[in-house]
Amino acid sequence: MTTIDPRIAGFYTEYDEASRLHSTATGRLEFERTQELLRRYLPPAPARVLDVGGGPGTHAGWLTEEGYEVVLVDPVPKHVEQARERAPRCVAQLGDARALDVEAGSFDAVLLLGPLYHLAERGDRLAALREARRVVVPGGVVAAAGISRYSLMQDYTVSAGLSPELLAGEVTEVVRTGSYDGSRGFTVVHFHTADELAREAGEVGLTGVRVHGIEGPGWAYVVAAGRCAGQEAAGALLADAIATARLADEHGVFTDASAHILVVSKA
Repeated sequence: MTTIDPRIAGFYTEYDEASRLHSTATGRLEFERTQELLRRYLPPAPARVLDVGGGPGTHAGWLTEEGYEVVLVDPVPKHVEQARERAPRCVAQLGDARALDVEAGSFDAVLLLGPLYHLAERGDRLAALREARRVVVPGGVVAAAGISRYSLMQDYTVSAGLSPELLAGEVTEVVRTGSYDGSRGFTVVHFHTADELAREAGEVGLTGVRVHGIEGPGWAYVVAAGRCAGQEAAGALLADAIATARLADEHGVFTDASAHILVVSKA
């Protein structure tokens, strides 16, 4: 049985997640860097990939085009229907990251690119990671994403929206606890630190954990350019932002300054 917080279900029923990673420069930055990192770690096609919380099939689309056998599960019916249209070569079905209807050891890699930050309770996040470890083959790849705990503060800062009230209220609460109630423009979410996300992966028995900042420290400048000068100006910064993300990642710095964090590990 698939269960989801009604606030999250309501948000994604209305929100256009299908265009998010293609309609803005920051979305393209997140997409291209995630794609780049996954290509580094995934076994070669035609490996079997389980895309947990795969949304409207954004990553399932290119994975199937490159020859991977992809099964996508998502708790939002709208996303499952969109995935069937946008990534017709994948199998898309309703599912809950915490209780996968999948046999143990049946996939070569498992992606959790969305579930962990929408599972506000730590026990639920660990359950999702345990399920990923259960269904992947021994030695298989598990890649999981989180939203940086400091991204909200950065976002408000570059938009000149960090008022004393926000700083003293929700921004401080997010930095202190990682918890956000979705009261302003988003939905219920947990913001991770890089160390916290890595610890959660290790706690369920995943090994060889490696941590990457997806967008790197330059993402906030791309956001600012998009808001101040438009998406064309922001898009012009994309190549530089990607190069900055690669450089920061190579030296293991500024991971928490990225908007999203990716941990890659093995079962």
